[in-house]
Amino acid sequence: MKPAFVRRFRFIGILTVAAVYLLILVGGVVRSTGSGMGCPDWPKCFGSWVPPTHISQLPADYKQVYTAQRVAKNKRLAATLQVFGFKQVASDIFSHPTQYIETDFNATKTWIEYLNRLLGALIGVFVFLTLIFALPYRHHDKTVFWLAFGSFILIGVQGWLGSLVVSTNLLPIMITIHMGLALVIVAMLIYAVDRSQQDTEHTEMIPFSPMLTAGLWTVTLLTFIQIVLGTQVREEVDLVASAMSYDNRANWIDQLGSIFKVHRTFSVVLLLLNIYVAYHVYQLPSKRLHVLITAVLGFLGLEILAGMVLAYFALPAAVQPVHLMVATLLFGGQFLTLVAYHRMAKSVAKATYPHVVA
Repeated sequence: MKPAFVRRFRFIGILTVAAVYLLILVGGVVRSTGSGMGCPDWPKCFGSWVPPTHISQLPADYKQVYTAQRVAKNKRLAATLQVFGFKQVASDIFSHPTQYIETDFNATKTWIEYLNRLLGALIGVFVFLTLIFALPYRHHDKTVFWLAFGSFILIGVQGWLGSLVVSTNLLPIMITIHMGLALVIVAMLIYAVDRSQQDTEHTEMIPFSPMLTAGLWTVTLLTFIQIVLGTQVREEVDLVASAMSYDNRANWIDQLGSIFKVHRTFSVVLLLLNIYVAYHVYQLPSKRLHVLITAVLGFLGLEILAGMVLAYFALPAAVQPVHLMVATLLFGGQFLTLVAYHRMAKSVAKATYPHVVA
């Protein structure tokens, strides 16, 4: 029977990973509904911990007030970035066309964004509990503890980045970094939970293959890149939609630049690579890996289907968060397959390829 601390960590770890995925889905809803600036300040919303429900609750000059606050915060951020040598990023903050746009109050968008923030705060609590439940691993497996500790630190950084996303009025590079860091946190938590179980359950033994290891790493990293590219496509969609006054939705795709074509072509490359890797995984005598790679292929199929719906049916808003959610599930499935394969093959690898695996 597994020790109690192992069961507790597994429970809170899985709960935290699920909550992070839920936050990613809600974040997609925020983007698809245009609610990213529903609260023009951070961490409060319109200067209050409970946001207003009607414009009459705000001062007449609320737009100028919160725009001025954002610009002042961005000037401090730009000065800090310049000190550390990021002069181009500092310049981009004030050259982006959305920098000085004043945000109109919309009660629905405000509460969508506010609920997104509440969920983010709840996940902060979950990650803190994950760290607390990881304390026993300081004496059993320090890697698990440090992964939990690192996730806790990065959640704090993620919250800070969220404030910059708001203050820069959804500056594209900030959104991209925000999304990329979310995937890193997901990967760290998945690895921590999987590693925490390795001494308490029977592990299937399978041959180690450097080629398959490289293939699993490749598809996982390329999916990470594809999600980042998708984030940039989404940012371009926002600019096109704004330029067209949110009319003629059927023509938005035609106005997108080369980044959309790269993203679409890259999906074909990913499909072929994943099928190739899956073929080799199915040759292994491991039911768990078969289940994991089947799930990966299922997520990949759903992701391609969602992408086709977006491309050929005028970017329906309801499909946009689904597209993002499935992409992150695909990444998580690939990473878990990689971790599980490495754990199963580790002992064999040490004996057969001692110079490859530490």
